[in-house]
Amino acid sequence: MPKEYRTIQEVAGPLMLVHGVEDVAYGELGEIELASGEKRRCRVLEIDGGDALVQLFENSTGINLSNSKVRFLGRSMELGVSEDMLGRVFDGLGRPIDGGPEILPEERRDVNGLPMNPVARAYPQEFIQTGVSAIDGLNTLVRGQKLPIFSASGLPHNNLAAQIARQAKVLGKNEKFAVVFGAMGITFEESNFFVESFRKAGSIDRTVMFVNLANDPAIERIATPKMALTAAEYLAFDKGMHVLVILTDITNYADALREISAARKEVPGRRGYPGYMYTDLATIYERAGRQRGRDGSITLIPILTMPEDDKTHPIPDLTGYITEGQIILSRELYRKGIQPPIDVLPSLSRLKDKGIGEGKTRADHSNTMNQLFAAYARGKDAKELATILGEAALTEVDIKYANFADAFEKEYVSQGYENDRPIEETLNIGWKLLSMLPRTELKRINEKFLDQYYGKV
Repeated sequence: MPKEYRTIQEVAGPLMLVHGVEDVAYGELGEIELASGEKRRCRVLEIDGGDALVQLFENSTGINLSNSKVRFLGRSMELGVSEDMLGRVFDGLGRPIDGGPEILPEERRDVNGLPMNPVARAYPQEFIQTGVSAIDGLNTLVRGQKLPIFSASGLPHNNLAAQIARQAKVLGKNEKFAVVFGAMGITFEESNFFVESFRKAGSIDRTVMFVNLANDPAIERIATPKMALTAAEYLAFDKGMHVLVILTDITNYADALREISAARKEVPGRRGYPGYMYTDLATIYERAGRQRGRDGSITLIPILTMPEDDKTHPIPDLTGYITEGQIILSRELYRKGIQPPIDVLPSLSRLKDKGIGEGKTRADHSNTMNQLFAAYARGKDAKELATILGEAALTEVDIKYANFADAFEKEYVSQGYENDRPIEETLNIGWKLLSMLPRTELKRINEKFLDQYYGKV
């Protein structure tokens, strides 16, 4: 029976100080019993001699210092895992909230996980078809990659996330595929959108959802991504599934980290975020990947809203260092009615060249991708020039590039959130657009591909 302590010294917001504790470890779970018999949970944040600083999961209202007692449970935060989790919705602490029964776990796992040994990692190189042209064609996602979406408040990143979760697949293989969805600090309306979206598409049966709402405690927000990745590791490395993990919104997670850091009176770093935020984010992102000798994989798409649309803000900045690229959503494209408003020029997938080409997508993919980037960039420049100097200042070729840029946004990037485009269709649309330009301008494409596709798709 765990030892009980009636030595609560102080309660300040989400933190509580317990005096005279013995054999209590960092990260250990505890239980507070109020005079009324009500029980609340907490977790050890810091040990200083016989003093334990604990963090409350629920609020501190009604905790009386003299007649409330604390017992420590001798274990850290755990998640009971089982294949029965598929098709279920849980809160940020792994409790079912979909009206279904409790999960009968095969085992219980520490949610902090273990870092993957770099030597045991297999290199990500298999193409994942998301059905979104701006990603598949230009910023290709490969299995085992960490590819974040940088969005901004008011942009439709939720629609894009739901679309990728519904549509993602690996071509030519009938493998076990699952989606683990972790939502932090979202509204009830957003949560309902995701559940209904997966239900309608029939993909809820292969989805595990962890939902932390905006009015849930900050500590639960910090646990949510760890719960999601613990479930993903079990499905991927124990059950041999290929798991796509989508985490939204990392900004809410980082804000919860800042809130708790401020409550502990820690010295703040950039913009008030704790100095260890880089390390903390890395412990989440680095749980994705492939392992040698194991069939499964974890591919991670974290979504974050950039405060003030600022790419240099600490959250997108640190995320960019740890992950392999970024998909950036643009407010300008959104205003033009482009759906999804993916800005392909500053977007980047550092592993795209590993997942494309003969036997993966198509032999012409690399050439056409480079040419589309170059032509779109020149087309945007031509449009800017026309804005400043007027269309009369453009050469005939410049006008073709400007028209290409408009058509590229409308036909290639903009496809709506219900359209699942196979990679063949994406590549063919690319050729159709490139055929608007004179053949002599397509200097990045091999002659044999020009002979095969130029003007013929």
